[in-house]
Amino acid sequence: MRTGEPLPEVGDVLAALATGLWHWDTATGEVTVDAVTARLLGLPAEQVTLTEAQVRSRLHPVDWNEITGVVQLAVAEGTLAEVRIRIMDELGHVVRVVRSRSKPAFDPVRKAYELTGTLQEVAEPTPGTPAGRSAVTGDWRRSREAFLLDAGRALAEARSTEEVLRVAAALSMPGFTPDGLAVFGVAGDRLTVIGHHGQPENEVNPFVDMSLDTDYPAAEVARTGRAVYLSSPQQYRSRYPMTWHLAERFGRRSWAYLPLTVAGRTMGAWLAAFAYPVAFTPDERSVLTTVARMLAQALSRAGAAETQRELTDGVQRAMLPVLGPEIPGMDIAARYVPTGGGLQVGGDWYDMIPLPGERFAIVIGDVQGHDVRAAALMGQLRIALRAYASEGHRPDAVLSRASHFFHGLTSDGDPGDLRFATCYYAEVDPVTGTLESARAGHLDPVVRMADGTALILATAGGLPLGIDPDTDYPTTRLALEPGDTLMLCTDGLVETGGHDLQTGWHRLRVVLEDHEGGLEDLADALVGAVHGPSSHHTTGPLADRREDDIALLLLCRQGEGCGCGDSTVARPTVRRTMLSVAQAEPARIATARQHLRDLLHDWPDEDQRDAAVLLLSEMLTNVLVHTDTDALLVAEVAGEPGERRIRVEVTDNGDDLPHKRRPGEMASSGRGLMLIELLADAWGVAPRGKGKSIWYEVYESADPEDGPADGSAAA
Repeated sequence: MRTGEPLPEVGDVLAALATGLWHWDTATGEVTVDAVTARLLGLPAEQVTLTEAQVRSRLHPVDWNEITGVVQLAVAEGTLAEVRIRIMDELGHVVRVVRSRSKPAFDPVRKAYELTGTLQEVAEPTPGTPAGRSAVTGDWRRSREAFLLDAGRALAEARSTEEVLRVAAALSMPGFTPDGLAVFGVAGDRLTVIGHHGQPENEVNPFVDMSLDTDYPAAEVARTGRAVYLSSPQQYRSRYPMTWHLAERFGRRSWAYLPLTVAGRTMGAWLAAFAYPVAFTPDERSVLTTVARMLAQALSRAGAAETQRELTDGVQRAMLPVLGPEIPGMDIAARYVPTGGGLQVGGDWYDMIPLPGERFAIVIGDVQGHDVRAAALMGQLRIALRAYASEGHRPDAVLSRASHFFHGLTSDGDPGDLRFATCYYAEVDPVTGTLESARAGHLDPVVRMADGTALILATAGGLPLGIDPDTDYPTTRLALEPGDTLMLCTDGLVETGGHDLQTGWHRLRVVLEDHEGGLEDLADALVGAVHGPSSHHTTGPLADRREDDIALLLLCRQGEGCGCGDSTVARPTVRRTMLSVAQAEPARIATARQHLRDLLHDWPDEDQRDAAVLLLSEMLTNVLVHTDTDALLVAEVAGEPGERRIRVEVTDNGDDLPHKRRPGEMASSGRGLMLIELLADAWGVAPRGKGKSIWYEVYESADPEDGPADGSAAA
């Protein structure tokens, strides 16, 4: 029959049953209706040919969208397309509810659907009856739509295959909830069980691994991509006699096997089994099919995420080093926490490199970026640093060669994707506790002394690696006393959470100075101060909250106070810091003042703290102004609280000894020794083999009536 031709005489019979007849060809976009159908649509009761737009204007918008989905489903399954439709008047009010049944066919040549079907009015049931609560007035639609929205939201939020299966097991379908579920996957030519619910664990063994050629509904669905509905045990037994005995013992009455299809590929099958008979009407099939599609998408996303996490963990394990065997007299701990989103590997790293003579090197760095390229560059740079260190180069030479190497890596690529890297490299002698270090644009190290005082150690440095291949990297010597802990970190630990370097450091300083416990606990506490508990490889919720990668390395020289190992070394009552100030770096005088303030953070008398800092500034300035040499500062606080003393010593290689002068009122200099004599409790000048040192002391328990010590006597 073609559009426009007279309808079959069977229409007269259907008219007597108040049932209309219609024909729809999507290729022409025309719908031919008989008189009964026209009347049900709210049109004059006569045969007429309408456009799709004219018919659509008489139907509820939601129902029109549902019609297209039901038609596609019926064609795919070779079944009838049945749907309830609300008819609207010109004012948008529902005037009646009708049921449409049709047998659609798809013409692949014309790429169009052709349908011939019936239309019959559905009488509204009495309110309050089971029928009235179920389906006709629209409650069944709202219930189904609400269920699908909830199911879609829950499946979309599932992060793993286990969560997807748990959500699927908890689904409560409107009017027909299965009591048994199973998800089958395809692995090569085998059908496997990914997960199940409602069956005892030992009862699913026969289904765990079977050939796709098995005469079993799930295997057929996986092979063909077409759903299988079995409304009764008799139907199951007749269609699948070979495997009926496997399903019989579960005592189910109906089964629905649906394909799990993603991007046109069938990845498995979903079983919904019922303990009571289910007719599997078009509405029920529509719900099951929609759930199967959402389930397939969720499983696909979860599988991809799990594969990515597995890849991420493998890359992390390959790129992050093993800290190696125990070092006599030293303990070391490290943490790496990647940024959230994408590949959970960035440009931050740490390393420990064995060196000849029982020495070792520690390295921490940060390649610009949080992407795969940053991770790849980090891996290459780390290997290069290990190679240069193993060749026996000093720290400055290691960083110089690494900068030249990294510049070659990045300059040959996309000009718009030039990268740089910060790095701190130090050679450690575990016997003496000394470190020879060089720094390339990285954060200065921090030392936590045995008594808990935390200081930023100002070190000399150069440009980040890769910016200028000819940059020099001066070295700085540091010394760890027994019980001291050195902290190296990347800026992700400091600046996360809206902090800058200063406020972020204050936050970490509280953790360093208040923490009591072992080195591993301290590492967790530092990362936890930023975002909560951590581990070496964190890719869960903590990583999702990351703003930047974190790399953290802690090095402790064993002794009482660091908590990193049993030691018979008595807890020292001295804390000390050293700093060099070169002629070409007068700005480091400000750094030296801050160093001393940090050393005296718990000194109770603020006036004494200010006096000590003022005297230090005078002494360093005198060296830079009156000599041609650099200055070396050594400051220490010794004694028990309440009876402590500050001793500050500045050494230079100049030959001239300082002497008192009596400047006039208008003189701009010459008051340095006068200030020392006035503000210090003791001071003096000591000649060295080459050069001299000038020192002063301030006593916490000094008696004001005693006055300052005699400078000449102190000398």
